[in-house]
Amino acid sequence: MNHLAIWEYEVRAGAEAAFETLYGPEGGWAALFRQYAGYLGTELLKDPATGRYLTIDRWLTASDYDAFLAVAASSYAELDAQGDALTASERRIGRYDATC
Repeated sequence: MNHLAIWEYEVRAGAEAAFETLYGPEGGWAALFRQYAGYLGTELLKDPATGRYLTIDRWLTASDYDAFLAVAASSYAELDAQGDALTASERRIGRYDATC
């Protein structure tokens, strides 16, 4: 079973390309996640009607994700500050376990 962390973002006008680079599956966040056990991948989705984005970060288990959060707090904060400069809003949708 996989564990997913899902976030929603409203990106500042003109910052879309930089946002997609930082948050995409080959971006800075994914590079950080790849350093930790249990990381499976990231999806970046864009709503063409509203321009809002979703990220879906997949982990093998909730414990893997929690371990990452506990150990990588300073690196996480640095990337989060970079992202804050690109976004007008950020909202955690939630954490979910895949059922199939």
